[in-house]
Amino acid sequence: MFPPCKMRAEIRVTGIVQGVGFRPFIYRLAIANALRGHVLNLGDAGVEVVVEGDENAIKKFISEMKSKRPPLASIENIDIVWKKSEGLKTFEIKKSSDKMGGREPSVIPPDIGICDDCIKEITDPENRRYNYFFTTCTNCGPRYTAIKKLPYDRRNTTMDEFPMCEKCHEEYTNPADRRYHAQTVACSECGPQVYLLDGEGRKVESGSRAIWKAGELLMNKKIIAIKGNGGFHLSCSAFYPDVIKRLRVALGRMQKPFALMAGSIEGIKSIAHVSKEEEMALTSYIKPIVVLEKKREMEEVAPELHNVGIMLPYTGLHVMIFQRCSHPIVMTSANMPGEPIIYRNEEAIKKLRGKVDYFLVYDRKIAHRCDDSVVRFVDGNLSLIRRSRGYVPSPVKLPFGTGNVLAFGAELNVTSCVLSEGKAFLSPYIGNTTKFDTMQFLEEETEHMLSLTNVKPDVVAHDLHPHFATTKMAEEFGREHGIPSVPVQHQSCPHSVCDGRAWDWGGGWYCNRWGWLRWRWQDMGWRNSPLLSRQI
Repeated sequence: MFPPCKMRAEIRVTGIVQGVGFRPFIYRLAIANALRGHVLNLGDAGVEVVVEGDENAIKKFISEMKSKRPPLASIENIDIVWKKSEGLKTFEIKKSSDKMGGREPSVIPPDIGICDDCIKEITDPENRRYNYFFTTCTNCGPRYTAIKKLPYDRRNTTMDEFPMCEKCHEEYTNPADRRYHAQTVACSECGPQVYLLDGEGRKVESGSRAIWKAGELLMNKKIIAIKGNGGFHLSCSAFYPDVIKRLRVALGRMQKPFALMAGSIEGIKSIAHVSKEEEMALTSYIKPIVVLEKKREMEEVAPELHNVGIMLPYTGLHVMIFQRCSHPIVMTSANMPGEPIIYRNEEAIKKLRGKVDYFLVYDRKIAHRCDDSVVRFVDGNLSLIRRSRGYVPSPVKLPFGTGNVLAFGAELNVTSCVLSEGKAFLSPYIGNTTKFDTMQFLEEETEHMLSLTNVKPDVVAHDLHPHFATTKMAEEFGREHGIPSVPVQHQSCPHSVCDGRAWDWGGGWYCNRWGWLRWRWQDMGWRNSPLLSRQI
């Protein structure tokens, strides 16, 4: 029996609280504390919780909400309004609402690498998800790359085209199941299907056999375009220099180092030196590419370098490839020079026909492309080289408050950034803005981030250079939304926290190029001290 209701707490939680099993957690916590009420997702990525019951039980519930939260959840703020009980009789997970309720921006989590529990199911002959490539749960799977809009419900993701079968629905509605309210829940009966296509796009094989065949083909010197969660990779064995050279010629990337994927941490250690910190990064839920020191030459993979970037499988599809492939494999982003990563099946076939031997695709759409993240360790400390899959859209917390600002990068290696309430929400890696497709990608991801965070910018910042495409985009955004656009000298940005030197090709103040510059703080602003004569 429930104790007599005495108080009512209306709670709003912000942070990363959608897509991480937070509602099922709240449900179980409320039942354990004999509380009545409801929990629901809001349209701004926050969560509304209403509980009624004994005041001490409610306070214990709130304390445990913070201390026992799901491992992937991040609570930024909890707003509580105390009222008199209204006599609720049960606790339930309500249908998500489109309403907005918060002063602080919340976001969904980034894509999460496949968890150990799902890997066990894929490899267990007694499990109904045995050899099913799209096995996920509340603790893993695509998030950012799958969501079309908030709130984070199946109907708003690319899983909306795959109605749950009876067994998946039972898991989805069972509070004791780890797939309770997991929006990507699926199985081979109701979920996405995978296909192996030949170089012309004709179907060769389907299901688990398609993945295993791809693994065998990689061992037999074939190049395959493989669809991941955030886009396509171009793949071949890392042990066949002639095949890697063929891939380089096809892409026009004769010197650029290629990233690798190995089937296990032991496989990585056989070709590279791995420190304790590097191993922790490799096996984390982020599953980034980690730059490691080579043990063997692999000159074709990373020409004239002593290191190589390697990652572990982050989807069930990748896990199953290595059931038939014992080699580490090249996994380089599938994009033409200057263009963003390919993420649609038809686009892959059109642009890569004649460059690859096979395509390994599935029929679930990708909502938002996202390249792999790249990290390295310097003196034991993690340094981000490319912040993308596994990190985006999680915010970077700033040591100071901010207004609502939208900022665009310069021209090379661009991202966009939304600033609000002391947090920086960075887009995925975009690339160099010299092609129309890349600019369109930048615009799409910027609009998506503004939508996810529900931020309305008061100002838009852009590079000082008047002819950069990003400058024109920012100025146009400012005009459309009636807000000022502010130019910022990009050379001063890296030195906003230090006194340093910069070598830069262009973009100097006063419409000239100095080349080698030193920056110093003077009169409440940065001043440049050229160390070379003016170049242009």
